Amino acid sequence: MTVDDFRRIALSFDGAEESSHMEQPDFRVGGRIFATLASASQGYGNLMLTLEQQTAFVEELPEVFFPIAGGWGRMGMTHIRLAAAPEDVLHGALHAAWKLRVEKNARSKSGARTSPGKTKPSLGKRREATPKRRKKR
Repeated sequence: MTVDDFRRIALSFDGAEESSHMEQPDFRVGGRIFATLASASQGYGNLMLTLEQQTAFVEELPEVFFPIAGGWGRMGMTHIRLAAAPEDVLHGALHAAWKLRVEKNARSKSGARTSPGKTKPSLGKRREATPKRRKKR
């Protein structure tokens, strides 16, 4: 598959739009990213998956999928080697990322928790508003 194939398939999903983040193409649904082409120069597409999805994809097709390095990869962000991915695999992986984003968007609209079984992180004690200081001239 190619970058053009990735783009064509990503945009085939209901509500998907192409935008950009840090001057790199991304694909969004409901204004939120589900995939990017930030690593296209290396021959990769990037998918926003859960850790469970990432693990399953990497275990099944390690020649096609691997975690993005660092913290992003530890959160489920996954590279797909475009040249090694058959169309049905690319379509299925992009669909999984798109569907996950649609579900997260629906949960956030309904006020439901952001992740099943997890609560939103707390910032600790509520800080009282303090007046802003004026600059001395």
